[in-house]
Amino acid sequence: MSETSCIGRVHSFQSMGTVDGPGVRYVVFLQGCNLRCGCCHNPDTWEACGGTEYTAADIVSRIVRYKEYFGSEGGVTVSGGEPLLQADFVRELFRLCHENGINTCLDTSGSVLGASVDALLCETDRILLDIKFATDEEYRSHVGCGMEKPLAFLSLANKANIPVTLRQVVIPTLNDNAQSISALASIASAHPCVDKIELLPFRKICQVKYDNMQIPFKFGHLPEPSAAVMAELNARLLAEWKR
Repeated sequence: MSETSCIGRVHSFQSMGTVDGPGVRYVVFLQGCNLRCGCCHNPDTWEACGGTEYTAADIVSRIVRYKEYFGSEGGVTVSGGEPLLQADFVRELFRLCHENGINTCLDTSGSVLGASVDALLCETDRILLDIKFATDEEYRSHVGCGMEKPLAFLSLANKANIPVTLRQVVIPTLNDNAQSISALASIASAHPCVDKIELLPFRKICQVKYDNMQIPFKFGHLPEPSAAVMAELNARLLAEWKR
């Protein structure tokens, strides 16, 4: 595959991200998503035909300008949308990043599998994996896929010894409970590749995007979790996670 033929659809860029993996990172948000999560902050990334086309080489030429800011821990993170829908493109992007000595991180739902994804993992230094709910029923109701694919993806990462940060958005009335946290701790404990877990508070700052697009925000009626609840759930998680 030549650099010029490897074209991806990009929603946006963030040049100095600090919450998308270790250190300071250049974040590439790809266009297109196969899921419809009730808590999604980026509904403008859903449609696969949107965004702007770039070659992998085009993007790497942007990334290298910021290399001096990455330090020993930073690098590039590809997010979305769902980057696994463009796995061949991300693999080429990550390959070129490695040629330039840049660390690679994949932010994904883990909901797409196949040979292209397997090949991408060979160029991936770290994974940020969203485990959105504790049960298959909740996944199918609030995400748009079953739970088996994200867990299968996590198993692939574990076999490949790729460090994984598990992430879960804490959504009041849905997964802000002891059972959900215990299930997340059990998943992490069963996969030694998991070296970090982040509980992220549900936020509704995305409401304006839904309003502008004239589509409903499925979880817009739900409250945001309090700092006290987040502290309690984080303490329970640390107590139950067997590393």
